[in-house]
Amino acid sequence: MNTGLGSSFHFARQHDQAIEQYRQTLEIDPNFALAHQGLGWAYEQKRMYREAILEFQKASTLSTGNTFILASLSHAYAVAGNRGEALRLLAELQEQSKRKYVSPYGMAIGYTGLREPGQAFEWLEKAFAERAGWLALLNVEPRFDSLRTDPRFANLVQRIGLEP
Repeated sequence: MNTGLGSSFHFARQHDQAIEQYRQTLEIDPNFALAHQGLGWAYEQKRMYREAILEFQKASTLSTGNTFILASLSHAYAVAGNRGEALRLLAELQEQSKRKYVSPYGMAIGYTGLREPGQAFEWLEKAFAERAGWLALLNVEPRFDSLRTDPRFANLVQRIGLEP
């Protein structure tokens, strides 16, 4: 099962192709949490928020509460207009971070959905400090589009060593 191709479509902003790829994967294994997560990403980018939230919820259940998936769910709630639920999930993730690893990159995604760039950059800086692998995708992650005009984004991209 290849969720990599679906992810490639997501980062290339080819959301219809991503949806098709993730659906094909889920036909083979309907319990594959990462395919549900990817499908949620694609639905969210198409502004199909109800469907995205349902996919992230399935992914979270199947992964027994994967914190990165919960961060994606918080972003989906935020962009769908459910600020309260997004904030609740981010608070839950911060509480969980006292007991286990929670990706600061994921937290940045959540705060980006809430249109809180200061918080998003604070978490991205934490991701940078820990050399988080997800930062390699910073330039292509659609959920960070709202941050791209901020000088802090260009500075971070440069420090990571990515092409602008």
